[in-house]
Amino acid sequence: MVDVLPAPALKGKLSVEEAIATLLEGSGLRARASGAGLFIEAVSQAADTHDDDHATDVLVTGSRIRGAKVASPVITLDRDAIRDSGKATIVDALRSLPQNFGGGQNPGIGFNVPEGSGQQTGGGASINLRGLGSDATLTLLDGHRVSYSVSKQSVDISSIPLGAIGRIDIVPDGASALYGSDAVAGVVNIVLRRDLNGIETGFTIGGATDGGDLTQIYSLTAGKIWRTGSAFIAYEYGDTSEINANQRAYAATRRPNLDLFPAQRRHSVLGRVQQQLGDTLTVAVDATFNKRWSGLWYSQDPSGNLSISRTHNYGVAQSYGLAGSLDWSLGNWVATLSGNLGQDRVDYAGDTFTGTVGRSIGRGFYRNSARAVELSGNGALFALPGGPAKLAVGTGYRHIDFERFNGAGNSQNTSHDQADYYAFGELSLPLLAKDQHLPLLDSLVLSAAARYEHYNHVGDVLTPKFGIIAALGPDVSIKGSWGQSFRAPTLYQGYQPVQAYLGTASLVGGTGYPAGSTSILLLGGNPNLKPERSTNWSATLDLHPRALDGLSLEISYFSVHYRDRIITPIPDYSVSLANPGYANFVSLNPGSAELAAALGGAATITNLTSGTYDPTKVIAIVYNNNINAGRQVIQGIDALGRYKAPLAGGTLSVMADAAYLESDQQISPTLPVTQKAGIIFNPPHLRLRGELGWNAGGLTISGAVTRIGPVLDNRIATTARVPGMTPVDLTVRYKVTEGPARGVDITASVQNLFNAQPSPITTSFPTDTPYDSTNYSAVGRFLSLSVIKKW
Repeated sequence: MVDVLPAPALKGKLSVEEAIATLLEGSGLRARASGAGLFIEAVSQAADTHDDDHATDVLVTGSRIRGAKVASPVITLDRDAIRDSGKATIVDALRSLPQNFGGGQNPGIGFNVPEGSGQQTGGGASINLRGLGSDATLTLLDGHRVSYSVSKQSVDISSIPLGAIGRIDIVPDGASALYGSDAVAGVVNIVLRRDLNGIETGFTIGGATDGGDLTQIYSLTAGKIWRTGSAFIAYEYGDTSEINANQRAYAATRRPNLDLFPAQRRHSVLGRVQQQLGDTLTVAVDATFNKRWSGLWYSQDPSGNLSISRTHNYGVAQSYGLAGSLDWSLGNWVATLSGNLGQDRVDYAGDTFTGTVGRSIGRGFYRNSARAVELSGNGALFALPGGPAKLAVGTGYRHIDFERFNGAGNSQNTSHDQADYYAFGELSLPLLAKDQHLPLLDSLVLSAAARYEHYNHVGDVLTPKFGIIAALGPDVSIKGSWGQSFRAPTLYQGYQPVQAYLGTASLVGGTGYPAGSTSILLLGGNPNLKPERSTNWSATLDLHPRALDGLSLEISYFSVHYRDRIITPIPDYSVSLANPGYANFVSLNPGSAELAAALGGAATITNLTSGTYDPTKVIAIVYNNNINAGRQVIQGIDALGRYKAPLAGGTLSVMADAAYLESDQQISPTLPVTQKAGIIFNPPHLRLRGELGWNAGGLTISGAVTRIGPVLDNRIATTARVPGMTPVDLTVRYKVTEGPARGVDITASVQNLFNAQPSPITTSFPTDTPYDSTNYSAVGRFLSLSVIKKW
């Protein structure tokens, strides 16, 4: 049965389908056509977390079995929650998530951020759970993989219109046994909406009170639901101006005329069609297209004088994707044939002007493409006391291509592909149920999954995962999971052309050698790389006391042991010979054969000395190519609490989400363990967000406090503390449900109400951003007005 839920009054001439869609919008329920009838069911498992008797047949994130309960923590954001928070885009919404780190492939990342912590190319935005890298978070669109972006093997989420989103599921736990490569830190599934029956038009206008970031977003979304299917299409245009250092007091005197955030303009289109063919077949197709322009300016002159020197970096990103599925119902089993293809291309360019004389500093593009096909099935096997045992099995093929082009004949051009064959299985066993009346145990569900993958370049990978969900009574549940995950090396990491540098002995830290002694430094890819691997486990206490109706609290401990990390083993090659910890990557007094092999494998050889190459004078080869050597340990606690209660004729809602993180790494066994969490350009130990809201009728008032903890700047002789930020947001939303303006949805928001600012950091070059751009934002106080009209 469905509990009593409030719904808007119906007025006007509506079809049955239109009336049902209007009544269910925002309720967490959906109508599903079956034969000549409609079934009302939960959109996600989150709607029925604690009731074993009413499992739905919805495919949930974190499992390949329809209606299965997930042993890992799951965080869900729906479209209404995003709008209530005043966030205008999916990127803004996910940036506020405490488990998500602002580093990775994201706009606004400064030139002084180490490449391993982040970069910006083409203005794309990605998700980076736990700070393990945007390439270690698997991002899905409606359960399908999409093309990677640029060289980082991240997924650009900025191309997805907010009006197309039904909800976002975040599983911050390793999930390679279910989904394959990249799901080391977790998986994020952006689920498209199914409930729109009509047309929505909207706009958002906003800007920072200190200047810059003038934002305009215009959207049009249209949908139709009929007895046997549905369709929708969403279009969004966005235009955002740059933020310049001159507009921020903490940056104006330190790095004048430096753009802190790029100007951007984009067009995004996303559509979906689903149609039932008879009583047993259902076909669905998703399609996306995005085009984005971005650019920023900066000066190479120490004074920041643009008339002396100025550089313009700009780019155009364009992507498309197509995904389809065919579901065939066979009694209590569903067989699915699915496939997807897509491409992401980012063209980049740069021009430098010295006085009035300009020259190009480079042009090129990154192009990623992907195609895949999968055959899977899931359904019930046999009866158990807690319900039917269920199984999901599948097999598939995936192929990706990568190309980097720096100009005709450029030695850094590269183009490679990779094929992957896989098979997986998942089993859910509900062993116990409430009606067995066992002491201290209301229900027990065990799960197991395994996945085998074969890569044509990197070999075979087998990943298992096990889970347990136990209800210790009607008020308390515990969940636990253990598994292994992996990330295949990116094609750029494997096939980036090797560069050889002939330098003096001092280039690599050599001292006391005879005059004229030289060294060779090698940088670049390594085709012999193997997958990065991890062991993940989590334990969750889930409290939902009946004595305090409306309260839920989840506290999770997580641990990730990440090994065989792909690294350049010597972060500072100028101490290669001086630090004995790097001895494994240095070859002293190399012979002629080794020298010939080292230089013969290089795409370019650059002579940094004043003389010619003489093999008898080379005292060392430093191998600083990508290798599998690093290991990282990440552990911490997540806490998510929610409470709802009636108040003053409306509903009070409270939410608190906190993430505490510890992390360290070791590049090789001969080098010391170093801290990651709490260090500049890495996640802070603590991030949290609290929200307080009140809703009555169509009015919602909500406030939020976000705490981003401090970090330590260890780049300087005396380590300095960089204070954190605590922005406060206030949002008022009003939905008109009656009268001539029925269907109008107005949101007014002030993000960072008290204009919290990032703290300045030490910089060395004119292009260095004078704050930690991975953790803190330069936007400041931001005012916005959003209006949506449903027709």
